[in-house]
Amino acid sequence: MNIIGKTDMLRLLETLVNIDSGSYYKTGVDAVGKKLIRAFEPLGFKAAVYKQPTYGNHVLLQHVEATQPAILLLAHMDTVYPVGTVKERPFSIKGERAYGPGVIDMKGSHVTAFAALKALCNANPHAAKNVALLLTSDEEIGAPTGRPLIEEHGKGKRALLVMEPARKDGSLVTARRGGGRFTLDVSGKAAHAGVEPEKGRSAIAELAAKIIKLHALSDHDAGISINAGLIEGGTSVNTVASRAKAQIDVRISKLNQAEPLEKRIRAICQQPWLDGTTITVTGGVTRPPMERNRDTMELISLIKAIGTSMGLHVTETATGGSSDASFTSALGIPTIDGMGPVGGNQHSEEEYLEIESLEERALLLAYTIEALSAKTK
Repeated sequence: MNIIGKTDMLRLLETLVNIDSGSYYKTGVDAVGKKLIRAFEPLGFKAAVYKQPTYGNHVLLQHVEATQPAILLLAHMDTVYPVGTVKERPFSIKGERAYGPGVIDMKGSHVTAFAALKALCNANPHAAKNVALLLTSDEEIGAPTGRPLIEEHGKGKRALLVMEPARKDGSLVTARRGGGRFTLDVSGKAAHAGVEPEKGRSAIAELAAKIIKLHALSDHDAGISINAGLIEGGTSVNTVASRAKAQIDVRISKLNQAEPLEKRIRAICQQPWLDGTTITVTGGVTRPPMERNRDTMELISLIKAIGTSMGLHVTETATGGSSDASFTSALGIPTIDGMGPVGGNQHSEEEYLEIESLEERALLLAYTIEALSAKTK
């Protein structure tokens, strides 16, 4: 099977990376979507655009002759970087690596998906017509508008291949932790810290007491972790704080951990430690974990066998990070994550992509789609 050349792949990658497309920058995310729609048009793929008023539009691509594709590729167009990042550090190549905002998470994945589907259009039209590609716009912020669409288009699929990057060692992902976020808003009573501190009720003290108890809920052996990642409060160092706030990150490894953990968090926050303070809790567990199951292991076994036939040793791993793979996995849809190219240091200035992995992972994806399509004829 012939994959487009490295030069063409890098040209498309450069174009995509050099578009600011942070989750909250609708103009940039939509620009990425338009570029990809135009790239796929000559292959015979049509686009259904799901317009969004706040975030970028979602895009579903599939061949004009496709009828109920059995395979869904899932990729997101948004990055974590603010507007102006591209101007500061645009796409670049140093040695065997490409750099730039979103180069591996996950604009390189758009390139491998395009290359794989173009190869299939030439070598196996049936397979090319048996796959749809869903491009979402808000994965990096929890998929508030993307999740319903992912679940809708994932239902009934023979397999779902998520185009998040492979790990640094090339491993695919067969398990991810789920989780969510809680916001704690504490109200107290202000007072002068020197003149009459006894008349105050410190919201910061109340928040500190709550954070200690919440952190104690962590059970790393069970895959549960609680982290107060952001806190704020007070107005001056000599004032008893009347307000305080914390952002709490929660991670779980099994779906049945979610409800009991939420109840314990709310119970802790319901009872004040310091009389005269009140606390409001919002948020919850919004991403289910991606758990290994029989269908997942059957799918990864197929991909490993394909890799062996290519001379590629495919490995698998679990990761604490979350992705949209969790949504479809929780619905019982066979899901494999990490089907994109190899790279690392996501969400940082050192983010990189291993250039040689573009062709390798495009071929692995193409052969996987082909094998899955053979099972659905």
